[in-house]
Amino acid sequence: EKAPLLADRDMYLDDDGNVTQDAVLGHRASGVPGTVMGMWEVHQRFGSLSWPELVQPAVALAEGFEVRQRFLNSLGPEMVADLRAFAASAAQFLPRDGAPPQVGDTLRQPDLAATLGRIRDQGPDGFYRGTTADLIVAEMARGGGLISHADLQSYTAAWREPVTFDYRGHTIVSMPPSSSGGITMAEAANILELYDLPSMTWDSAERIHLMAEAWRRAYSDRNHYLADPDFIDMPLEVLGSDEYAAFRAADLDLRVATPSAAIGPSVEPFLEAAAPVATGMPDEGENTTHFSIVDADGAAVSVTTTINSWYGSKVTVTGAGFVLNNEMDDFAAKPGTPNQFGLVQGENNAIAPGKRMLSAMSPAIVMDPEGRLRMVTGTPGGSTIITTVLQTILNVIDHGMDVSEAILAPRVHHQHLPDQIFFEADGLPAPVVAELEALGHTVVERGGVSGDAQAIVVRADGSLEGQSDPRRGGAAVGHSN
Repeated sequence: EKAPLLADRDMYLDDDGNVTQDAVLGHRASGVPGTVMGMWEVHQRFGSLSWPELVQPAVALAEGFEVRQRFLNSLGPEMVADLRAFAASAAQFLPRDGAPPQVGDTLRQPDLAATLGRIRDQGPDGFYRGTTADLIVAEMARGGGLISHADLQSYTAAWREPVTFDYRGHTIVSMPPSSSGGITMAEAANILELYDLPSMTWDSAERIHLMAEAWRRAYSDRNHYLADPDFIDMPLEVLGSDEYAAFRAADLDLRVATPSAAIGPSVEPFLEAAAPVATGMPDEGENTTHFSIVDADGAAVSVTTTINSWYGSKVTVTGAGFVLNNEMDDFAAKPGTPNQFGLVQGENNAIAPGKRMLSAMSPAIVMDPEGRLRMVTGTPGGSTIITTVLQTILNVIDHGMDVSEAILAPRVHHQHLPDQIFFEADGLPAPVVAELEALGHTVVERGGVSGDAQAIVVRADGSLEGQSDPRRGGAAVGHSN
């Protein structure tokens, strides 16, 4: 997504300079949607099935699907209240006289089916021009939003070189800015590679301490330096280098936690030290989706897509049937102030017209030391995406877990600020929590789950093993020729 052309740096600040709810709720929260154009571009370059064949199953789902409890879990009292504020959202998601559907009901979305039908038949023109575009612009006018015909007609998807880094002989390929996922994983992995993690018990206080220390340093740099590369020059070669990892780890103490207040962005001190650099490269909602694919020819695809929050901006486009994102909250609406995921970001990620906001999406493809496909993975999860994907990969590489074990293993998270280690409910034994607290960490058990990883691992014999995270559902499905 991009900021609309009418966006401005301080658009979400009130008269006192405080961030309003407009960045997360309502028409002004939406960035210019990019998924349709992105999927189209990938299909044009790599697709083997026809575009209509790929879109038609989505049309069928929009025409009606059976409501299950997992869907109803997203419609708690606060969400229902938010959706009721927007007539089209209430009509679509609260069909029982303003109340949610019940388990076993069929939820029919004819307007969405019609929109998907236009995309099926017309490609991106079925979204960015014509009827759908007119409906989007009319919805913007209805609620004071900013997306215009000019925004939609000028939207292009950007092709960028992926972030590639090595970890214990394996090559990991992930998403570059304006996603922060790849380079943040690279910095954290490079720090962790300096230590003998394979010899540590995977859920030991020693290992969790090291991961938290690596993450707090990597997230500090993420929040300060990373942004849209069309607007900001970033020190990516430094951030992804082994030399910088060693510099960052120099003050990492195995016996005590480093307060996040003492950890700041460090590229400038690193460069001043004239070190040589090798060239090269909060509770979660079910608002992001990831899928991992390996086909019969060994082609691998890892895709993460999102509307940012549960039900995005809560605004459904009248007559078009889809929910608008609230991706504008991924900008630093007020640099130095936390967003909805608790990320405290800097000036580089401030709002500007036509700028892409910084995300945490971290789709990943892993190659073994011989250059063969080893793993495809990714997850939703807001700011925890980066740590969930990296933990899943480390579980396989460092601890020899199979894909099911790697995904089922409890997860922890640290993102520099707030200065806390989060762990899943019942995810850590009490003695491990006590050890971490003795090291100086604040350890918080969070409600719910962390992530929804989807992974495929290629076994030594070339067969494929898939696992969909049971934390939220989904499925691993294979097809034979």
